[in-house]
Amino acid sequence: MINSFFKLLRVPNLLIIAATQYLIRYFIIKPFLSVNNFELQFSDFHFFLLVLSTILIAAGGYAINDYFDTKTDRLNKPSRVVIDVKISRGFAIKIHSALSVIGVLIGVYLSFYIGIPMISVVFFLASGLLWFYSMTYKKEFLIGNLIVSLLTGIVPIMVVLFEIPLLNKVYGEIMLRVGSNFNYIFYWVLAFGFFAFTTNFIREIIKDAEDFEGDSAYGMNTIPIVLGIRTSKIIINVLSFLFLASLVFLLLKYIVFTGSGFDYISSLYFALLIFLPTLFIIYKVTMAKTKEDYHLASAVLKFIMLFGILYSVVVFIIMEYKLN
Repeated sequence: MINSFFKLLRVPNLLIIAATQYLIRYFIIKPFLSVNNFELQFSDFHFFLLVLSTILIAAGGYAINDYFDTKTDRLNKPSRVVIDVKISRGFAIKIHSALSVIGVLIGVYLSFYIGIPMISVVFFLASGLLWFYSMTYKKEFLIGNLIVSLLTGIVPIMVVLFEIPLLNKVYGEIMLRVGSNFNYIFYWVLAFGFFAFTTNFIREIIKDAEDFEGDSAYGMNTIPIVLGIRTSKIIINVLSFLFLASLVFLLLKYIVFTGSGFDYISSLYFALLIFLPTLFIIYKVTMAKTKEDYHLASAVLKFIMLFGILYSVVVFIIMEYKLN
């Protein structure tokens, strides 16, 4: 029963979400603040609540997604089905409702705590979109892919949404006197959000190609079903090349050529762990003929997403080296 519960809630994915937000806070935001001898203002306890709220809403989303996807999963991923096998449909709904409500309530509390109640809308939207995604939008052309990708991209951005308002309250006057602001931190985190959005969007299309047979049998309108596998391959490859081009632009403009010269560490990291695996995905998708081919491409892309977030550790090491 416990294993089925963990499988339903995708516990490894929840751990990655939590790790992403902690890495952004302590390996990106904190080192950049340390340069000016500033400190984080969002307390560790309240940040823990933010992470908890995020993973509870995500877990509720996974539960309701499996609730509505039972039939297609029996064709696409029979080994992953737990609802109606180990967990009843009624219990799955209760799990979804409890996790989502608690997650949203925590988010509302945190929004009032930092003095910006309007941010609580994000939590309501996230929970609501996950429900409607599972029930309706997942079946629609493109909409479902965009929703999941946007929600993935906002995970790291949530960290700065709650940190920067408090930083402005404490250090705002100082930043105004020197003619600066905290936008540079926001842009760094936004880049991680863009990375998460783009890679997840590409992976969503690859997964839809992998699930073509089952989705087609139940009337889904995914990109591969509507446009065909061949066109979907072209879209995946074009998006992959655009993704690489955008990374090259960001690297050349902000990372590779720093004030102290050429950044060999970042260049090597991206070349080996991002660029080469992405080129492999392009090749694999182009030559794909079976579900296993798409599954492998999807798995590799998941590792690329992980290494993209882990670049925060590289940034931390570089920042520590410069400070010392």
